[in-house]
Amino acid sequence: MTVTDFSTLPARTIVRKVTGPRVVRSEWAKFWTLRSSWITLAVAVFLIVLFGAIAAHTYSPDGGGDRGGPLGAEGGTDAVSLALTGVTFGSLAVGVLGVLLSAGEYSTGMIRSTLTAVPRRLPVLWAKTAVIAPVVLVLTGLGVLAAFVLGAPGLDGTTISLSLGDEGVLRSLAGAGVYLALVAVFGVVLGMAIRSSAGAIATLVGILLILPGLASLLPDSLYDTLSPYFPSTAGQAVYALEQSADTLSPGAGLAVFAGWVALALAGAAYRLVRTDA
Repeated sequence: MTVTDFSTLPARTIVRKVTGPRVVRSEWAKFWTLRSSWITLAVAVFLIVLFGAIAAHTYSPDGGGDRGGPLGAEGGTDAVSLALTGVTFGSLAVGVLGVLLSAGEYSTGMIRSTLTAVPRRLPVLWAKTAVIAPVVLVLTGLGVLAAFVLGAPGLDGTTISLSLGDEGVLRSLAGAGVYLALVAVFGVVLGMAIRSSAGAIATLVGILLILPGLASLLPDSLYDTLSPYFPSTAGQAVYALEQSADTLSPGAGLAVFAGWVALALAGAAYRLVRTDA
């Protein structure tokens, strides 16, 4: 009887086709195994809830001292704007998270393995944005809702008190979540385009926070014309409860800010395809 030694037979190699859903699952696994993802998301939600609740509970109807609303006067303050006081801080946190998700791979060299596994490259960018956007949308949306609910008791009896059932309140809170999700995507594409965590974070901060201040040095007529179309100003219009004469409507603000993100996305996609990692 002849005994066959199976150890000498060639092993079967299972080759699976690279598909969009599989790339998304891979990015999903990488996202949740990074400690920075958990920490940064927790920080973002914590800042949103903390500053929103504090702003509501320290609100003073007479606007005296430093305990007035974020706009400094009752006429420009409402319960929603108080609840969303922490959105600016939260936007920086989720923007940094997006940068780390993309530029972090260039810093560690992991991007070479990723692009070897996904040679067409662009699915990697789409997958990263598809992973981070819904996560940030849901978690920060819950954060702004919690900030509003926790701050509501501090505004009882004031003229700016609102409930979730009042007109525009849920739309504004949802708009804040959408804005923060787009900021996270913005961070991803900046990281993929610049390929440096420090450089992409500096660019993100410059665009969202520093650009409006620098633009204020322009002549008033030119500033008034351009200001509504700055990324941060257009983004704020998305979740504003009331529209003023010099700001965009929520829909227009969303379109403008999404346009900025799409422009950055196109630049990141071009560089990803045309240049080596």
